[in-house]
Amino acid sequence: MLGHLAARNRVGRMHLGVSVTDTGRRNPAVTAQAAATLHLLTRGRAILGIGPGERENNEPYGVDWSKPVARFEEAMATIRALWDSGGQLVNRDSPYFPLRNALFDLPPYRGKWPEIWIAAHGPRMLRAAGRYGDGYFPGYAHRPEDYAQRLEVVRAAASDAGRDPMSIVPAVWIPVITGRSRDDVDEALDSELIRAAALTASDEIFARHGAQHPLGAGFSGAQDLLPHDIDEPTALSYVSQVPPTLLREVWLNGTPKEVVEQAAHWRDCGVRYMVLLNMSAFHQSLRKGLAATQPFNKIVRDLKRL
Repeated sequence: MLGHLAARNRVGRMHLGVSVTDTGRRNPAVTAQAAATLHLLTRGRAILGIGPGERENNEPYGVDWSKPVARFEEAMATIRALWDSGGQLVNRDSPYFPLRNALFDLPPYRGKWPEIWIAAHGPRMLRAAGRYGDGYFPGYAHRPEDYAQRLEVVRAAASDAGRDPMSIVPAVWIPVITGRSRDDVDEALDSELIRAAALTASDEIFARHGAQHPLGAGFSGAQDLLPHDIDEPTALSYVSQVPPTLLREVWLNGTPKEVVEQAAHWRDCGVRYMVLLNMSAFHQSLRKGLAATQPFNKIVRDLKRL
């Protein structure tokens, strides 16, 4: 799809990327080739968003999920080895992706490979983002203060690896729930679909709001969620246990003015690039969900000036 957009030049000079490719379901050599091809098609505008993936997209399909971070680290080392090979044969030992006289002869675009933006959350993944990433690009539920602390870990790892820590783009993927009034926003936050999305938060975040995660103590969040195994009555029971304060804490929500003020706090904690997911359409009222498009567009315009 991105190649089609690039070839038809429908998006001007806009960067094109994915968020997020995982390293379990596709051999990293194939990912390296696809990203490099897109980079040539877009004349240097491709971004490879990548991470270890999630259990729900791997385990049900027979992909090993026992060591996702170790697999991710090996995949990143493989991609970098192929890109840096200069067209020479590559040999590399790896428990997951060994290379034996592997050839990678695609050229970079004007000497540059696609930027790699890494979705990292845990300590080991944060260090990997610093070693291999051009962008730090987490998502799901966390606070701006958490982001600032993790960004420091990423930059420290980059420095330890001999890289410029300030060259890493501090980005974030974050949902937005907005509306024409605060009452409309609060109604949207009470939607079962929006509250269900809070199940991707970890038990630690639930505990901060005086609750235990419906999926049990120690539940790590989105990476381990298996929604296919949850029937409708159970899902509705889980949703009813989501603390109302949780979504207000970790996602952008409110009128355009309120959302921009919240985004400014993220900026002050280091974020320089926001990818917004408009979840306002999941309002219980179709009319109010559609009406939220206008305030969401205003948020996008105002953030460009922030």
